[in-house]
Amino acid sequence: MSGPSVDPAKWRHLPPPPGFSNTLTKASAPSKASSSVAANYEKLKDKRAWDFAISPVKSLPMQAFMLYMSGGGVQIFSMGTVFMLLVSPFKNLAGVNTAFAQFAPVPAGKKVAPSPTALSTLALQKFVYFLCNLLTLALGLWKCRQMGLLPTGTGDWLAFETRGQPPEFALF
Repeated sequence: MSGPSVDPAKWRHLPPPPGFSNTLTKASAPSKASSSVAANYEKLKDKRAWDFAISPVKSLPMQAFMLYMSGGGVQIFSMGTVFMLLVSPFKNLAGVNTAFAQFAPVPAGKKVAPSPTALSTLALQKFVYFLCNLLTLALGLWKCRQMGLLPTGTGDWLAFETRGQPPEFALF
């Protein structure tokens, strides 16, 4: 399995392609154009962080439709849908710092953010993300209540009530 040998002498004397510069450029101070590009990139990262923060709310109509279509009974499909609604907010909130690390702002003159996984980085976006995940959790709990899985009535707590002495025996 030997292929044709490549002779470097054949291509060494070819002219460079159009637009190719063989000279090395000097590393100079950042120009005004590169700083505006960096500022635009930071604005874009901030916009993407806000989009990511409200992403749980964007999926609520689809999840509500899935809950409607699953019905009110306790079946495997409706239980799977409710389980997804109850577990996903906790998963999302457990990884909130790593999820927002890619959107951490980089100070001017530095190449990386000082602490992209810190809780104080993008605090407002993380707070909105927390609230949006609470809405998803509330939708799941509402469906559990509609299916009768949450103990909300007095009849659900009868096992924990104590019976008083009947009035017939209280006279003796």
